[in-house]
Amino acid sequence: MTLKVLIVDDEALARSRLRTLLAECTDPRSEVVGEAANAVQAIQVAQRQACDLVLLDIHMPGVDGMALAAQLRELTPAPTVVFVTAHAEHAVQAFELDATDYLTKPVRRERLQMALQKVQRQRQASQGARGVEPPGAGEYLIIQERGRSERVSLADVVYLKAELKYITVRTPDKEYIYDGALSDLEARYPHLFVRVHRNALVARRSVRAVEKVVDPVDGEGWTVRLDGVDDRLSVSRRQLASVREALTG
Repeated sequence: MTLKVLIVDDEALARSRLRTLLAECTDPRSEVVGEAANAVQAIQVAQRQACDLVLLDIHMPGVDGMALAAQLRELTPAPTVVFVTAHAEHAVQAFELDATDYLTKPVRRERLQMALQKVQRQRQASQGARGVEPPGAGEYLIIQERGRSERVSLADVVYLKAELKYITVRTPDKEYIYDGALSDLEARYPHLFVRVHRNALVARRSVRAVEKVVDPVDGEGWTVRLDGVDDRLSVSRRQLASVREALTG
């Protein structure tokens, strides 16, 4: 899949840098189908040229990026929006507008690559399901990390593991640190996750196999193998029946 991209930023240098970074990203590949320096130009381009993704600045003369994102949602089909801005404080509002990601300048190639992969997964899931969203597609966690906020779709989460006072949120691409309680997430999302151990929940859809292991010290035990990651998590005897049910269900 080649993503058709519209770049919207009032600074020509910023648009040029995004073009360069996009050319360096090969998984997935992308094609810049237009550029715009303001909201009026952006709508004109989007109406005459179908695009999959809009890389959108927030602070621009006239109509700002937030208002433009709301207008883009009204197009049919509506493009995916990823904000690219020097200002981190608008992240929560951005995700309320269904933005897929929120990048802060200066943008690193690796971070842009991750955003493109996230867009690709969402579009493939939407096309493959023929209008039926994958479990967790409309639900997400807001991750606060290094002065920025990022929305992580629960459809992408493979497992959640309690580590001291925080939770490791594992997706196929990355690990995030989430400030919360595992029991709260278990209570809120029982349809998405099953407990495998006192310190871990796994996505029901990701359970690939339950396997017996024999440890010289601890003796016989069980682990769960998951789609999307190589990690194997221990399964307590108390949770074994529930995990097997998730495997067959």
